[in-house]
Amino acid sequence: MSLSPATASHNPVLSVKDLKVYFPVRFGSIFKRTYQLKAVDGVYFDLHKGETLGVVGESGCGKSTLGRAILQLIKPTSGQVVWMEQNIEGLSSGAMQSYRRDLQIIFQDPLASLNPRMTIGEIIAEPLTVHMPQLSKKQRMQKVNEIMNHVGLLPLMVNRYPHEFSGGQCQRAGVARAMILKPKLIVCDEPVSALDVSIQAQILNLIVELQKKFHLSLIFISHDLSVIRHVSQRVMVLYLGNMVEIADKESLYHEPKHPYTKALISAVPIPDPDLEKKKKRIILQGDLPSPLNPPSGCVFRTRCPIAEDVCVKQKPKLQKITPSHKVACHFWENAGAIAPDPLASH
Repeated sequence: MSLSPATASHNPVLSVKDLKVYFPVRFGSIFKRTYQLKAVDGVYFDLHKGETLGVVGESGCGKSTLGRAILQLIKPTSGQVVWMEQNIEGLSSGAMQSYRRDLQIIFQDPLASLNPRMTIGEIIAEPLTVHMPQLSKKQRMQKVNEIMNHVGLLPLMVNRYPHEFSGGQCQRAGVARAMILKPKLIVCDEPVSALDVSIQAQILNLIVELQKKFHLSLIFISHDLSVIRHVSQRVMVLYLGNMVEIADKESLYHEPKHPYTKALISAVPIPDPDLEKKKKRIILQGDLPSPLNPPSGCVFRTRCPIAEDVCVKQKPKLQKITPSHKVACHFWENAGAIAPDPLASH
């Protein structure tokens, strides 16, 4: 399914500037010392109307924390989150209430995100109760039935409880709940990672269809590059809370500049067994460092095959390679050629 193009505009609907999220963690049995866990450490990007930005990286790299910080579900340590030209960073819960109608989220675990004591109809209608209290019960149910049809659920299911549904049906209900207010931005926090592969494609196609129909802006978080490719127009790669690369989809998959991005792409499996055997793999050495004690300089240097002395001392700045392609690497020009895009012909 093809993606709808983002609306060309000089004014993005969302602008994130130097966003940081640090969590204080205390260690020690007698003399406790406080450390800063740097979950998100300086993220910049703009998002336009109708655009889908994919956010990818290993587990623990700060993807979900970033999404929640943008929605102010987690309070950022510093930086700016500008929504429709209004800085919403640091607003109180009461002040954020007027923005919640336009800013929604789809969670990773479809069953855990639904209240087991409420029927599906009540769950989907809950945002209407909060944000549109003037509606009568009949009007709310009309909107619930309408959105259930959009997401592929039968209206006669409104009185069933979440435990009576499959994982895919629960996630459809989660999508319906996020969509019922017709928001302008939805953060999709790994919405298909807990589902069977056969169901994943259905939910992905549903999200793409709704994005196209309602001209939504999406931030789609995943560790799966093939999923990100299917739904996104631009892709941002995170490593240990830091942006290492951001580019339009085709540039990132065909011409990745950062060694970490190249390693991620080389790990994408190819359906053809013969091509899979011939594919060049880039194996990263070591484990992801702790965000409590990140490496000095470039955070990727401890696993980077081309790291040099300057990488220890100096953190690379995000450089603009082309108008739509930025990379944070001192030696991106020397990173060498990667194997052909494993998904290019599939």
